[in-house]
Amino acid sequence: MAKFSSGKFGYSGAIFQLEGVSCRFGPVAALTDCSLAIAPGERVALIGPSGAGKSTLLSLLNGSQVPTTGRVAVMGQDIGRLKARKRRRIQRLVGTVYQQHHLVGNLAVVHNVNAGHLGRWSLPKALWSLVWPQAVPTAAQALAQVGIVDRLYARTDRLSGGQQQRVALARVLVQDPAAILADEPISSVDPERSRAMMDLLRQLNETTGKTLVISLHEVEFAFKYCDRIIGLRQGQILFDAPATQVSDAMLTNLYQL
Repeated sequence: MAKFSSGKFGYSGAIFQLEGVSCRFGPVAALTDCSLAIAPGERVALIGPSGAGKSTLLSLLNGSQVPTTGRVAVMGQDIGRLKARKRRRIQRLVGTVYQQHHLVGNLAVVHNVNAGHLGRWSLPKALWSLVWPQAVPTAAQALAQVGIVDRLYARTDRLSGGQQQRVALARVLVQDPAAILADEPISSVDPERSRAMMDLLRQLNETTGKTLVISLHEVEFAFKYCDRIIGLRQGQILFDAPATQVSDAMLTNLYQL
């Protein structure tokens, strides 16, 4: 597969840009005055204590949450100012892998993978695909990339947790976004499965050039698999640096009680 280029989507520049972003939920400040830019092809880890704002930041990047103040731009578009149709078009350029996977268990794997097409397919085609699966070669290719092509027609809820995680990632690959966000993708799996998932995400970044932004509790995985680390604490960015420049003192300050 060819390396990703933002020009493929008619845009060159930062994939994501936050300028003075704050996000509040009632009286609670989830993020405060956050600014950053993420370029095409970067592999970025978000780390910090529970409640630091990592998931909120990811929800801003995929457009499912809008900031209370400040500006969030995806592919150069201020998503807070876009009308619903244009916002959905931009959101299709960002794929998200959630902890809960959001799969339909009683459907075959091919149907869950094909959900990645829903932003492009008409409603009649999507419904017909539930009867007679469409774009099967594309689904099979995505499953081959994540190592479970043999499970194409298996019922999804009969797969192991690790296999379901790979189905969720294959769905994102079918979506073919400019960037992949992963919200704590290894928080509830064993060390071997954690390494396998992180190896897979890194491989996808290296072979396709897609931008990766991953929230992690496991700091050692952030250093091993990501080139850039953003440390969040109480809704603020404490540091944003290359992994090679993040010191023990910075980590101590980030996780201090």
